[in-house]
Amino acid sequence: MRPFLKKILFGVVVLCVVALGVFFVLRKDTEIPVPVDTTVPEFTSVVIGTSVQGRSIEAISYGTGDTHLLFVGGIHGGYEWNSVLLAYEMMDYLELHPELIPENLTVTIVPSANPDGVFKVVGKEGRFARADVPDGDDSPGRFNANNVDLNRNFDCKWKPESMWRGDVVSAGTSAFSEPEARALRDFVLANDPAIVVFWHSQSNAVYASECKGGILPETRTLMNLYASSAGYSAVDTFDSYEITGDAEGWLASINIPAITVELSTHETTEWEKNLAGMKALLTQYAR
Repeated sequence: MRPFLKKILFGVVVLCVVALGVFFVLRKDTEIPVPVDTTVPEFTSVVIGTSVQGRSIEAISYGTGDTHLLFVGGIHGGYEWNSVLLAYEMMDYLELHPELIPENLTVTIVPSANPDGVFKVVGKEGRFARADVPDGDDSPGRFNANNVDLNRNFDCKWKPESMWRGDVVSAGTSAFSEPEARALRDFVLANDPAIVVFWHSQSNAVYASECKGGILPETRTLMNLYASSAGYSAVDTFDSYEITGDAEGWLASINIPAITVELSTHETTEWEKNLAGMKALLTQYAR
């Protein structure tokens, strides 16, 4: 190759290298930053405690408002599995419709307050597997792994033994002796909800809560609101037999309104009815 051609070729290479370097310097200086997603997540999930057998008790929250509404399913485990299913259906609905929650509200759902009791019925193979359920057990999964009725383990008129359908049941060794009850207690005390709704089955009614001080006025208002919106009967007091140590009563004792929604069977979630009840409460507390 002739000398002048070598010089020209060398010069071209140098110019290309310089131009490429300038390009990257300018690109770095003028690069448009990638925007950071600062939107609030549609829901958050936290573990608020564990069961006797070490299963997680989760609380899933929607919205970020200062006023807190709490819904709890499955305190009676697999025996009332449809209350757990209703909670999960409600969670799915809120994830799809975050606009339903007013800006001033946070809605939290504890779908399964007794996961060991649910597992006893559901097991590893899906619903109704009834793993570990003895033959002749007419209350499969109602109690926790210590054989305690969790809805008799709270600090309202607590006794070591209580009643269910005329039978004596264990209420634990003391109020809040069970980790599942303590998890719910601690979450309530930390978040101070405006109302707590418990989903149960199968009395087909909405009940008010009370302890030694009677029914709070707001509790009766909310009971009537949910009942009329959902099409259930409203009942001030459950009087079929004496109940002590119930979670709803404990909430009344610390001035937090609580209502018990009893589905009409153990098999269905009565979705449309309970969605209407929840929406009525969201409207009630919206501002």
